[in-house]
Amino acid sequence: MAKLYFKFGAMNSGKSIEIVKVAHNYEEQNKPVKIFTSAVDTRTKVGLIASRTGLEREATPITDDMDLFEEIAAIDTELYCILIDEAQFLKKHHILELARVVDQLNIPVMAFGLKNDFSNELFEGSKYLLIYADKIEELKTICWYCHRKATMNLRINDGEPVYTGEQIQIGGNESYLPVCRSCYNNPGGLNKL
Repeated sequence: MAKLYFKFGAMNSGKSIEIVKVAHNYEEQNKPVKIFTSAVDTRTKVGLIASRTGLEREATPITDDMDLFEEIAAIDTELYCILIDEAQFLKKHHILELARVVDQLNIPVMAFGLKNDFSNELFEGSKYLLIYADKIEELKTICWYCHRKATMNLRINDGEPVYTGEQIQIGGNESYLPVCRSCYNNPGGLNKL
């Protein structure tokens, strides 16, 4: 029975490299997969999954108006898995469409993304994945400053923590660091960036 998976983690927890690994494992066994990523992510280029380790993978960009169920149902190849990167940027309708893919097409869907933004609010896509996913798994990484598990994403600007602003600001290590709650809430105790 197919399931909808939500695999979340803070920045630098290996979400993108995990997608590349999962796709490789299926394809090595001649089991086709389809990879999508949010069109919102423009760090490298739209439609490209790029891991910080240097691995890259082409993907179909998901736009706000795209119907994922119709897009996947129209594929004439038997798919063994759907992989989604940057799932936090998806809209509610996308998550409901992915649930339909699982329930009606019997294709497993693995969605990877951040759970919370830099101000510790849920992203829309993450909120609905937490509600509708059959299985939820945390991908772990350590705090940039200490030995604890990172659960938050600290936005920085010129080395200083930022706690207000637009929810979506695309960036990598120059803009966000994975941190634990203690280091997030005690910026005076942080080493200078």
